[in-house]
Amino acid sequence: MSISPKSIRFDDNSFWVELSDGRMLGVPLAWFPRLLSATPEQRLNFELSPRGIHWDALDEDISVEGLLAGRGDITHRPGQVA
Repeated sequence: MSISPKSIRFDDNSFWVELSDGRMLGVPLAWFPRLLSATPEQRLNFELSPRGIHWDALDEDISVEGLLAGRGDITHRPGQVA
């Protein structure tokens, strides 16, 4: 059985992902700079898939596997030139 996201919600500093196995993950927005700098409306414009969460307008994809492993955005690190 694979674990998939059922829902997500945001507060000022984090987003919360409810998983199909009943777990709730709290993830710091600081781990994902695109989400951190997005407007509340942009954050809520996401799609859930069996493997993760996708924000088309933000070009952001977050996998459940990565969240469970504690990985943030590995493509952009603070101080790195894009």
